[in-house]
Amino acid sequence: MLRKELPGTADLGAAVEAMRRRLDVIAPGTAARLSEEIAEAHHVVASQFADIEVLHRHSVIRQRPPWYFGPTHGDLHWPAFEDYLIEAKRWAADDVKAIDDASKEVVSLLSDPNQDQFSCRGLVVGHVQSGKTANMTAVIAKALDAGYDTVVVLSGMTNKLRYQTQLRLVNDLVRRNPRSWQVHTPNEIDGDFRAPPYGGLLQHSDKSQLAVIKKNVSPLRELKKAVDKTYLKVLRGLRILVIDDECDQASVNSARRELDMTAINGRIRELLSCLPAVTYVGYTATPFANVLINPYRADGEELDDLYPRDFITALPKSERYFGAEELFGTMPSDPALVRPHEEAVDMIRNVPPEEEIRLQPRSQRGRDRFRPVMTESLETAILYFLVCCAARHVRGDNRQHMTMLVHTSAYVVAHERMAALIQGWLEVNGARITDGASDLAERIRNIWIEEQNRLPSSITAAARISADQLFECLPLVLDRIEVPIENGASEDRIDYGGEAKTYIVVGGSILARGLTLEGLMVSYFLRKANQYDTLLQMGRWFGYRPGYEDLPRIWMPEDLRLRFRALAVVEAEIRDEIEQYHKQNLTPEDIAVRIRAIPGMAITGVNKMRHARPCAVSYWGTHRQTFRFDHRDRELLRRNWEAGVDLINLSDSLKLRDRRAARTGRKLWRGVPVSTIRRFFERYAVHRHHRDLAADMLLPFLASGDPRLAKWNVGVVEAKGGRECPSPLGDAGRVKAVKRARMADSTSVADIKALMSKRDVLFDVDKEQSTEFAGWADLKAARAQAVGDVPLLLLYPIDRESAPQRSGGVRTSLDAAFDVLGYGIIFPGSVTEGGDYVSVELSPFSADELDAIDAEEAAQAEAAGVEGSRG
Repeated sequence: MLRKELPGTADLGAAVEAMRRRLDVIAPGTAARLSEEIAEAHHVVASQFADIEVLHRHSVIRQRPPWYFGPTHGDLHWPAFEDYLIEAKRWAADDVKAIDDASKEVVSLLSDPNQDQFSCRGLVVGHVQSGKTANMTAVIAKALDAGYDTVVVLSGMTNKLRYQTQLRLVNDLVRRNPRSWQVHTPNEIDGDFRAPPYGGLLQHSDKSQLAVIKKNVSPLRELKKAVDKTYLKVLRGLRILVIDDECDQASVNSARRELDMTAINGRIRELLSCLPAVTYVGYTATPFANVLINPYRADGEELDDLYPRDFITALPKSERYFGAEELFGTMPSDPALVRPHEEAVDMIRNVPPEEEIRLQPRSQRGRDRFRPVMTESLETAILYFLVCCAARHVRGDNRQHMTMLVHTSAYVVAHERMAALIQGWLEVNGARITDGASDLAERIRNIWIEEQNRLPSSITAAARISADQLFECLPLVLDRIEVPIENGASEDRIDYGGEAKTYIVVGGSILARGLTLEGLMVSYFLRKANQYDTLLQMGRWFGYRPGYEDLPRIWMPEDLRLRFRALAVVEAEIRDEIEQYHKQNLTPEDIAVRIRAIPGMAITGVNKMRHARPCAVSYWGTHRQTFRFDHRDRELLRRNWEAGVDLINLSDSLKLRDRRAARTGRKLWRGVPVSTIRRFFERYAVHRHHRDLAADMLLPFLASGDPRLAKWNVGVVEAKGGRECPSPLGDAGRVKAVKRARMADSTSVADIKALMSKRDVLFDVDKEQSTEFAGWADLKAARAQAVGDVPLLLLYPIDRESAPQRSGGVRTSLDAAFDVLGYGIIFPGSVTEGGDYVSVELSPFSADELDAIDAEEAAQAEAAGVEGSRG
């Protein structure tokens, strides 16, 4: 009660008196009877608002004097938003605390609004569909309470995305204290910012200003016009927070030349340069493009760029978040003994290649003549979605939104025909679906039983549901279902306002950027992308699934699944790098080049990579490994084995074998010259997905001349009690193969997900050490202390059969045509160190796919006479 009295009162004492009066209105004398409880409440609330230093646990920062220590008892916006999360949205207490802590850290990194002038740039890295908007809302609320008075939110490039963000902020913030706001943008889907007729922006002592603006040239021009018309004295008094949602889209200068800014980027930079006191914070789940911005000015350029020079923060992930790690698994600490929590949840289903060609046009030229046909996997996905909806009805979720996504093509005409196909199929088969005695009903039962048995019962606390219960609700599900199209040319778009919706959404590239699909349970996904940022943003299935954690499924082709699995590793590496930079107390400007030096980071649109081409590639402090193999290609596997044979024979002929290690059962050679190592890498053929181990990336690094690369240690990792390989590994003799089962959903390529165990880092360390609770970085540090700055190359003979530990799981036998030879490398040094490295041309990433598709959909939308620039 005391906390609810705080907003609008002068101080904590005034809030206590207001609460006493309220208690006495309920029943006279209540306040006196509860005097001890009131005193205790006073003490508890006062302690909550004590000045406590905000620890920057998740941030890389430029050191500045601390100014923000958390909410105070006179705050207005954060207490109201916090109460709304608890009372109306029913957030769990630990989730509210998590967003309180994370937003507190971000606000403490903003510039102090009590300064006369300031210009701050920051970046917040979240997860796709992870609640970035909630964090953004909390940051806005606390910033306003702390002294900022004007908030500009740059939200998406379409009317739909701007409108979605506008409604969210109005509902979550403005309506909590409606008399304390002046909102400059309308709650209309086609609305946007227009310069006020009375002139410029106003400075209010009692109101906060909000504008939610589409990232298009016209509304940004209008905002600049309003700023220009603002009296200079008023402008100097404003404390402005600019939030750039999905800031890697359009905000980054993607012009070919540094001074030839793209129009939207130029407008944003121009706007910021005109504001005397402004903090710019970008929010994204895909920071690739942002860290490729040149943090230094070019040719005396006056306009500021958007590089996050003051701070980079990686938002922590809630335990209830369902993301890439949950869907694709984590890198096992010991691939020979994969723990259940490291494995992926079995939610992905395959779309065969022969069905792909029946669902999407092969080329742009054939799109107008193409007619999709219903395939078995699409039919199964639709039936599964219907029973999921029925299951949620049984669980009491009939007032909740429920969605299926069908994303097969980039072309508008394909969306229309796919939606018509699905709608027609539902109408033709509706009676058979609800008839419990039909053949289709029997198929529904089998689908439900099979899917329920593929996941552990612990995944959700919701009660299991029988097939008979589902058929009671299927008629209602079919009655509610709609098949809207969501792209730049569509009119029947999704609308989650009002009563609960049940949608099968067919859509285009707008679904890859920011648009939230409420209650998403089933995704049927064929659309490919060649860029990591584009691919990651397409993962609309990431997020929170309270009460139906057991239901989500995704249908996708094998190649797309492999790309996402690789992306899960890269995304984890990015956050690990930020953590390492934080520990080193480096600033964002210190790490500008080093972030770009991560091979996986330089994967974004070509026109956003001009500062990364050529790109410095550094392997220092990292470990690399092969975990994908062409396991059916016997000749390739044999040649790779022979490359290992030559490496071992040459090392042995140089008399470099470590006899002491041999007495402990280890096959180890010390001091192998880099020329011998280079010869091995020249001959070994890595899978095409291992871009960071490709010869044109790795070999130039080895030729950099750094003395740490001159001598290597080479070892052969064997399994105790493993099968002896029929072919000797040169002078190493008959080696005992390790077992590495492949993921069951990979058929054309063997994906084992991880080759190295953590304990292998210490392979060339003579003194035995415990590795149970140590991380990779700790083990590398221990190794460096023991052997110095010596790189380690480990060869792994892999049993061609390699049966999985458990049958019926997400792994299956390797079943290779020949024993496989994999390798892992431990590079000395630190991931944060600098130095001059070789430059390479990143030729595989030759097209900005998302921009091309957007342009295509925009052209189709314009031809259809529909306003909008993005599908």
